[in-house]
Amino acid sequence: MTNFKKILVAGAVALGVTGLAQINASADEVTVKAGDTVSGLAEANDTTVESIETLNPEINKETHLIYVGDVLKVNDDDQAQKDEVQAGVGYYYYDEPQAPAVQAPTPVSQPEPVVQEVKATPVAATANDGSVKSQFLAAGGTEAMWSAIVMPESGGNVNATNGQYHGLGQTNQSWGYGSVADQTKGMIEYANSRYGSVSNAISTRSAQGWW
Repeated sequence: MTNFKKILVAGAVALGVTGLAQINASADEVTVKAGDTVSGLAEANDTTVESIETLNPEINKETHLIYVGDVLKVNDDDQAQKDEVQAGVGYYYYDEPQAPAVQAPTPVSQPEPVVQEVKATPVAATANDGSVKSQFLAAGGTEAMWSAIVMPESGGNVNATNGQYHGLGQTNQSWGYGSVADQTKGMIEYANSRYGSVSNAISTRSAQGWW
């Protein structure tokens, strides 16, 4: 808000003197007493509820509650001074010089780093023990499952059996007689259903020597 200073000049003009008296004004204030309301204060001070609540942002504008002992502004002194000038009271207003605004330096945008996307070249699964491992990996089996379960159980022999257990995983499941792909998928489902995950099945096989 522009800071106005008020100089009473009417008396000086009337007396023909050059001495000027400076008066510092402040907004009118009231102290809330028991029984006071915002609307009552507005009527008593020739103003409006909206004006009082604007001057006193601490008042809840939904409930309009005020409390005994609160000191509230009831008039905007700057506006009152302007109204007096318009009424011909004889006050002269001038704008107090304001310090020039200091603008923050404009940030210099930094060029975004250029990230070169490097696409990984897929590596074909290889088997160092023949086509069975290749088929096993292609069907969804993992290196860890091959090393920790298949090799200890069957040595990678798709037809391995001991009379009771059969296939790559040496189980009594019917898929143990199927193709490498069928046995691989069967082993994965078996691991997930019995142990919760392939990694849990591998941990169990490594710890107790069977799964």
